[in-house]
Parts: sequence; structure tokens; C-alpha cells
Amino acid sequence: MKRSIAVGVLFVVATSIAVMPGASAKDGDVRKSGSCSDSSTWKLKLSEENSKIEVEFEVDQNVTGDDWKVVLKKDGDVFFRGTRTTGGRSGSFEVRKLVGDGSGTEKIMGHATNVDTDELCHGRAKW
Repeated sequence: MKRSIAVGVLFVVATSIAVMPGASAKDGDVRKSGSCSDSSTWKLKLSEENSKIEVEFEVDQNVTGDDWKVVLKKDGDVFFRGTRTTGGRSGSFEVRKLVGDGSGTEKIMGHATNVDTDELCHGRAKW
């Protein structure tokens, strides 16, 4: 009897964990993702942060140590330009920046180019 109760409790805990939303997910977030020109993938997340737009652009390459040139734009205007190096177990990088939230629809673009392989990642989202 004790074993079946323990299994039942474990099932309830596992089910609860499986359906809990991520801690960083908020209502109103905009999330886009896609494939790059080779085997890498990109993710673009837009969130409200103190009356600004928090832009998170991530590239997952599964290779550590590669340099990428990254550009972030809002409505065609560059608000970030820099280089990032893939790292960690996933071989990825992420750029997080805040940008002003104007009136109307904002078009956000993230673009990354692998310096060594010329692989391209290009993501777009509207806020």
C-alpha cells in the first residue's frame, strides 16, 4: 500500500512539473524561432520591461567557441551591433537588450553571421 501511495505522489509531482509554465514566460511575450542557413537554430523573444521592449536573441549552434557577428534592429534602425561567442554545453549565445517602445507596431529583427562558416541566422517578430 505504501508503495502505491508513493508512486501516486510521484505521478502527481511529475505531472505538475510537466505542465508548469517556464519562470521567464509572461503573458504577452512574443516568441519566434526558426532554422538558420546550416544546422543552427535561432529564437527571438520580445517582452515588456519597464515600458520598454526587452529583446532576447539566441542562436544555438551545438558548437562552442565560434564567433558570430550580431545585429539587432527596430523598424530598420540598428540598436545593437557586436560579436558573441558560442559557449556552454549547448554551444549557444544570447543577446539581451532593451529598446524603446514607440506607438504602433514595432518590427524587431535579429541577424547573426558565423565568422568562420558564414552561416546566417535571421529572425523577425512584431511587438
